[in-house]
Amino acid sequence: MPAFSWFSRLPAPSLALQRAFAVAAVITQAGIAVTGSVVRVTGSGLGCPTWPECFPGSLTPVAHPEFHAFNQWVEFSNRLLTGVVGFVGAACLIAALLVRPRRRRLVWLAASMPAGVAAQAVIGGFTVLTGLVWWSVAVHFLVSMVLVWLAVLLLRAVGEGEGPVRRLVPRPLRALQVANAGVLAALLVAGTLVTSAGPHSGDSKTPRLDLPIATLAQVHADLLFLYLGVLVGLGFGLRASGVDRRIWSRYWWLIGVVLAQGCLGMVQYWTGVPEVLAAIHVLGAGVVVVATAALWTATRDYGPIPAPPTPASGRTADAPATTAA
Repeated sequence: MPAFSWFSRLPAPSLALQRAFAVAAVITQAGIAVTGSVVRVTGSGLGCPTWPECFPGSLTPVAHPEFHAFNQWVEFSNRLLTGVVGFVGAACLIAALLVRPRRRRLVWLAASMPAGVAAQAVIGGFTVLTGLVWWSVAVHFLVSMVLVWLAVLLLRAVGEGEGPVRRLVPRPLRALQVANAGVLAALLVAGTLVTSAGPHSGDSKTPRLDLPIATLAQVHADLLFLYLGVLVGLGFGLRASGVDRRIWSRYWWLIGVVLAQGCLGMVQYWTGVPEVLAAIHVLGAGVVVVATAALWTATRDYGPIPAPPTPASGRTADAPATTAA
């Protein structure tokens, strides 16, 4: 019996189940970034001072005079949530592999979910073992945002085919979208630098990035205004092009979440970066990435889902039958 032949005999998941897994991937990939920020703002980054164990010889928190139980359990709980994210990622991949006919793009996007979780586990372990050095924390967050973007693409890919991509907006607007994504990436990087120089290090003994936080915050704000400027230009282009309602809906959702995130950032800065607002700001960053990726997917189409094979012949339902000579 060929290896894994039993796997090919499993029933294909329904479209609703595939979408549920993809939505769960978006939520968990963004959510783990938020819980990571909770670890940081509560000073629990080294609550478990080693990795993959929490303490040498123990995977779970233990009573220790130098480590408060609260910090231990906050960090340990975040590690446990990584298992949930990994389970969702594995479910996405299994579902994609069971789809018939198999769709290569769908499989690759689904595979990026568990692969990203594995990479994040290694990065997280490195971050702990290096004492939360600022640039490792920044990389940890930025990889999460990439995985959020890929999860949104996966959600879209569940409901479309493998045909040649059909662009739904003119080339100049596609260029603006690429520029918009590039500015968003720079904005996120600048945000990690502000955080690295700010008060929430994850542990009181962790050295901070030695740059003026006021200067970094100004660069971050300038990039936000540039991002908004590109969005406004994109809006005028979309109006002139007469795009459909779905694209407009995604555009206005993006405008709303970006404005909300910008206002939250200003309040956070003026009030001394309180812990609660810092965590909400990370949530807002994830939502902005989701909204930007959703607009990106709305302007591209890969055609309809191919029909599944017929049980008798293995042909797709719309493929012509071959008549024997």
